Amino acid sequence: MMTIADLKAGMKHAETITVEDRLTVTRVVTMFTPETEMPPVLATAYMIGFVEWTCMRLLEPYLEPQQRSLGTLVNLSHSAATPVGMKVTAEVTLEAVENRRLRFSVVCRDEVDVICEGQHERFVVDIERFMKGLRKKQGLE
Repeated sequence: MMTIADLKAGMKHAETITVEDRLTVTRVVTMFTPETEMPPVLATAYMIGFVEWTCMRLLEPYLEPQQRSLGTLVNLSHSAATPVGMKVTAEVTLEAVENRRLRFSVVCRDEVDVICEGQHERFVVDIERFMKGLRKKQGLE
């Protein structure tokens, strides 16, 4: 069985999605201001979520059943628009393992352009302890 102790700098992982209408800035903005018209392109919010998911996929085999990784830092550009129907690939590289803190470099490309570059950090937590802290914050414990 692999553990987070087996994670090494230089590990890479990639995932690809197709931009659907539900992933566009048009959909995100309607949650806040329904009357604002925006172009039907990949929303930065969903791009960030896709990057996080790609990092999580790299980490999955190394986490114990009670462990999860949570995003703690996002520093990503979003330099080109991607229309509905186009594929986007996120490529993540584990740059550093500092105990439970994990640093990644990120590049996302659509079928034409590099659309994103930057860094992302995640932290490995024990999910029961984390949930206990949330319940305490909510005044439930």
